[in-house]
Amino acid sequence: MISPEADAARYLASAPRGFADLLARELTALGAPAVRERGAGVLFGGPLEMAYRACLWSRLANRVYLLLAEFEADDAAGFYSAVRALDWTQHLAPGATLACSFSGRHPRITHTQFGALKLKDGIVDALREASGTRPDVSPKQPDVHVHAHSQGTRLTVALDLSGESLHRRGYRSAAGEAPLKENVAAGILLRAQWPQLHAAGAALLDPLCGSGTFCIEAALMAADRAPALGREYFGFLGWRGHDSQLWQGLCAEARMRAAARPARVVARGQDHEARAIANARANAASAGVAEWLEWRVAPLSAAEPEAGEATGLLCTNPPYGVRLGDAERTQGLLRELGRVLRERFAGWKAALLLGAPEHGRELGLRAARSHVVWNGAIECRLLRIEVGADSERVPGRLGRGTEAHAASPGAQMFANRLAKNQKRLGAWAAREGISCYRLYDADMPEYAFAVDRYATLAPEETWLYVQEYAAPREIDVEAVRRRRAEALAVLPQVTGVPTQRIALRTRRRLPRGEQYARQAASGAFHLVAEGGLRFWVNFTDYLDTGLFLDHRLTRARLRAAAPGASFLNLFAYTGTATVYAHAGGALRSVSVDLSRTYLDWTQRNLLANGFADARAQRVQADCREWLAAASAAPERFDLIFLDPPTFSNSKRMRGVLDVQRDHVELIEACMTLLAPAGLLLFSSNAQRFRLDSALASRYAVRELGPAVLPQDFARHARIHRCYELRQPGAATPRR
Repeated sequence: MISPEADAARYLASAPRGFADLLARELTALGAPAVRERGAGVLFGGPLEMAYRACLWSRLANRVYLLLAEFEADDAAGFYSAVRALDWTQHLAPGATLACSFSGRHPRITHTQFGALKLKDGIVDALREASGTRPDVSPKQPDVHVHAHSQGTRLTVALDLSGESLHRRGYRSAAGEAPLKENVAAGILLRAQWPQLHAAGAALLDPLCGSGTFCIEAALMAADRAPALGREYFGFLGWRGHDSQLWQGLCAEARMRAAARPARVVARGQDHEARAIANARANAASAGVAEWLEWRVAPLSAAEPEAGEATGLLCTNPPYGVRLGDAERTQGLLRELGRVLRERFAGWKAALLLGAPEHGRELGLRAARSHVVWNGAIECRLLRIEVGADSERVPGRLGRGTEAHAASPGAQMFANRLAKNQKRLGAWAAREGISCYRLYDADMPEYAFAVDRYATLAPEETWLYVQEYAAPREIDVEAVRRRRAEALAVLPQVTGVPTQRIALRTRRRLPRGEQYARQAASGAFHLVAEGGLRFWVNFTDYLDTGLFLDHRLTRARLRAAAPGASFLNLFAYTGTATVYAHAGGALRSVSVDLSRTYLDWTQRNLLANGFADARAQRVQADCREWLAAASAAPERFDLIFLDPPTFSNSKRMRGVLDVQRDHVELIEACMTLLAPAGLLLFSSNAQRFRLDSALASRYAVRELGPAVLPQDFARHARIHRCYELRQPGAATPRR
């Protein structure tokens, strides 16, 4: 049975993993005596009032248990006997409903459902023997919930006074795809010292607020409102030992404390989805804190302090990537969050809950403190950041141990290969007048990166665009992280490019049906030169920069074929091929793409070269649908460039595009628009692409092969396949 020492701590409050120390402090502040941490929970003593206060006021506890018995039981029979020997008439009145649960590891009771069944049997049989009646079992909101936990053969039996997890405050009617538990949000706010910051006049902002949990919990604290005041169900309400008068008195006291209102708005939440903000408003109203919160629909890029807010707390829970979809999207969002913090929130504190330790590198900020936190079954990292010049670091790099990484044998081998490439390719690029080229392309398989060098104009700077090829799952994660750290440590040393101008991306093979998404929204564009022309590139917002370097010779081929031509650019992307065609003397052009963003980018590239006039038409459309409609018109083109994606299932596109499956249909449609002496240039980056042999029987087909493979991509001869197609009998012009 309960030992004398344990009897002094008759209650056990469980906590989310990572917050037991805060729960112990909270219970002490509530007046609990004999507080002692135990695993993921806290033992405490005191009268029944103390347990009631914990249920009503704890912002951190999952559940509060009344400890009934602790004993040794070698097997299920011994467990059943010990349970049956307890006086259950003290706890269950005739007609009361019962639920039982079991957790832990016992050498003989290996299934929790079986343990719960033996617990129920012991209670029911004891009551039947004592009163002649048995309780009904009700798993949902029973009058009494009894829980047993085993640590080996040592078992504890307890009454669950909370009834269901206390993180369910009762205010959240709607949540996002992966809602943050309310008590985890409260724990993060307490860890970030929000009560002290609020008392000093600081504000709170959640720029990715979702259903508003951080803001609502912050307002509950500021308003001194008991988190469970709105709950209607507790596990003690149907318990025979329940003191209704005591409980009602504590609730009345809590309502009186909640009547003292804060004099100002204490927190603001924003989200790019109007539906999320509508849910947050409804939840705040249900929690009784709507008047102290402000909400707005806005993207992360619009987050900024209010006028006069020199300090405050930015607290948010970005998507984890694994649960919510594309990892690249999460990385881009974190880079954007780091940029916003660095540029606008100097002097503020930040508390960021990240789904993986490596996500912190994307922020470009150094954490003052890092904590392991569990949100349900997900292990996360809570980063506490003092935003300022001292906290900045390079996104994508490890914050510590840089010198050690740079000095490692692997890093030195990578540095030697990089230096060798830089000497050879740098001399070649200088001779050819090439300012943007690939410097390294997974030359050493262990260091699976593509490193592209870009020289920008006005200001004249050098950037490195580093793409990390995601490692196969069988490769040890720590080895991948170590090699990334080694590569990033030596890149500035070898190339002379400062770390703030090294952009890192992760490129992985997407499951079929997934799409690469926009990474961020910095709007930071840079002007570069190629072939005597100018193009806008972006190193931060997209997976690709806007200029495919491997198509450098393909674009030059289009320019050579363009004099006097009408030019059609399908899947135009940023219009670089269109610019080359006009530079070669094309009389007019039509650029077709489904993305308005890319068509606007095309316009910027045309403007940068003086070609944006009525001769350069831009069309936003699904290329397949546009081709189907255009085939009925008499217009023909002298030069067509067809460069479709390998796979696309854009929401705005009808159906799915698979280049291997659909290339014959696309080429046939293009050939109906090609002038008799015209040229179709077809390209595909699909690694295993094979041109349908039937096309050669209908058209003059020539694979270009090395003729369009730049020297800086010579290691990967199959980076793209490129073909010239002409009408039968059309003359091939001399080169």
